Amino acid sequence: QVELVESGGGLVQAGGSLRLSCAASGRPNSLAAMGWFRQPPGEERVFIAAINWTGSSTYYTDSVKGRFTISRDNDKNTMYLQMNNLEPADTAVYYCAADSSILRIATVPSTWGQGTQVTVSS
Repeated sequence: QVELVESGGGLVQAGGSLRLSCAASGRPNSLAAMGWFRQPPGEERVFIAAINWTGSSTYYTDSVKGRFTISRDNDKNTMYLQMNNLEPADTAVYYCAADSSILRIATVPSTWGQGTQVTVSS
């Protein structure tokens, strides 16, 4: 069974930075692909970034390209999301996700974390 636990959320001013972490446990093949989603207030949860097992392939939605960086450390069973130049529009609950397939991670991942709140003030 895969378990994901996010941390690192908080309140930051516009232009600031935060790094989210996602601690994972479970079989390695269940963690082959990992990703981040976010759900702004009153909106649906949307995909923002994904990474494959080796970290050699990363994917981003347009709104975060150049500002956010996804990475992972398999020795620590942890995935990260470095968020720079944050904007009030980045305010959301951020969720990490995992799946055995990079083809599913952006749409219907099999496992979700519980979420961590990020609030960006103007």
